[in-house]
Amino acid sequence: MKVLRFIIGQILLALDFLTRPSLGKRSDEEQTKVNEQLKNYSLYQFSACPFCIKVRRVMRKLNLPIELRNANTDDELKAELKTLGGSSKVPCLRIGDTWMYESNDIIKYLEDKFPISK
Repeated sequence: MKVLRFIIGQILLALDFLTRPSLGKRSDEEQTKVNEQLKNYSLYQFSACPFCIKVRRVMRKLNLPIELRNANTDDELKAELKTLGGSSKVPCLRIGDTWMYESNDIIKYLEDKFPISK
């Protein structure tokens, strides 16, 4: 089962790389403001998790340089996610002391808070 999960994960990562959305465009001033707001944001994730990939794609589309924390390979991050966030599920968006789970909720929040002007 682990081998199959690994193979599927690698396929998902390759597809993500090949179909990656373009980086969202903002004025330099707007992007600087967004970057400043994102200083206390971090995304706890696993690199090959399909729901985490979905959130990272939206982050790229919205040009949101949120710190990525790989809770799959770092035991300290995994423990932090469980003890401070209350669950070991990923993806999890940490905004200061607030922990947000569920990829669709995270995406909706990011799209509402940091829209790209058309």
